[in-house]
Amino acid sequence: MREDLQRWLDGVSWVDLFLWGLRIVIILLIVVGAFNTLTSGKYTISTWISLSISGLAQGSIYALIALGYTLVYGILLMINFAHGEVFMAGAFTTVFLANYFNQVGFLNNYPVPAILILMAFAALVSMSVAVLLERIAYRPLRGAPRLVPLITAIGASFFLQYSFRGFYGSGFQTYPAVTALSGTITMGNITIPVVQLVVFFAALVLMSGLYWLVERTKMGKSMRAVSEDKEVAALMGIDINRVIVFTFAIGGMLAGAAGVINGLYRPQGVYFFMGFIPGIKAFTAAVLGGIGSVPGAMLGGLFLGVIESIGPNLVLEGLGIDGANQLKDAIAFTMLVLVLIFRPQGILGERLSEKKA
Repeated sequence: MREDLQRWLDGVSWVDLFLWGLRIVIILLIVVGAFNTLTSGKYTISTWISLSISGLAQGSIYALIALGYTLVYGILLMINFAHGEVFMAGAFTTVFLANYFNQVGFLNNYPVPAILILMAFAALVSMSVAVLLERIAYRPLRGAPRLVPLITAIGASFFLQYSFRGFYGSGFQTYPAVTALSGTITMGNITIPVVQLVVFFAALVLMSGLYWLVERTKMGKSMRAVSEDKEVAALMGIDINRVIVFTFAIGGMLAGAAGVINGLYRPQGVYFFMGFIPGIKAFTAAVLGGIGSVPGAMLGGLFLGVIESIGPNLVLEGLGIDGANQLKDAIAFTMLVLVLIFRPQGILGERLSEKKA
């Protein structure tokens, strides 16, 4: 018994002890904050439900963007840090079309076809940017060390930001309000904005479509084969370049559609730098769910949105932190740190072998 304990202690470093201590402190803070908030009776059950529904709506947008990160990582084992700007490109370009539809009355007279057209247009713009990004910035570096395309992605991110600033200016644009989405639905003591339900179910349809594509179609099987082993997939007759371009295209389309959905949900703040924070949060969602896992990205986005919505009220207020609702971004980035400490492979991820890591 003593020998087993000594052997265990010999295998434990001071870094392991520090991380375990940090984990215990974090868990205690979360438990104490949540206990203080729940026992204070400040918030009712209907308030928590409303916050959770709002978090699901925002989290579904994160999930759509996160799918682009996880698809590219699954195929190329690289983090496309310019994906937030792909999201920005579709949303920023489409805001002008949305305002035109609003001026001629098409948006409010025929909201469903108008919104579908806006989503398709944004998806086309973002898909074009993503495909060009792959062809110009990433394909020439495919055989380079993995740090090189990562640095290139950061450079491409800045290039896209300031290119679109040159195209459309540095001012803020706003998506027009859609009358059909302005109402609320009341269920008992719970009032749910219609726009939150539309955002959630629209994102759910898109995510379900992607899951079907990956799991049930020939191209999806090719994507999974390339993800497992590019050399073997090529020997089986799969066109590697075609699969990679398709992967970037699908990720770009989802990001563009997410840009319109985000514009309908939060109309303000459409500008050249708008992709940075959602992009980082979507990357957090992808890591949280398990980078490279499509269901993981979906689950991670939804989970992050809910935690971001209820976390400040549930934990931070209970710890006596002033202005807790202004710390939503801090909650998201703290989640990234916690995931890396507690479960680096994510909720649905698997530990990578040395060959893939």
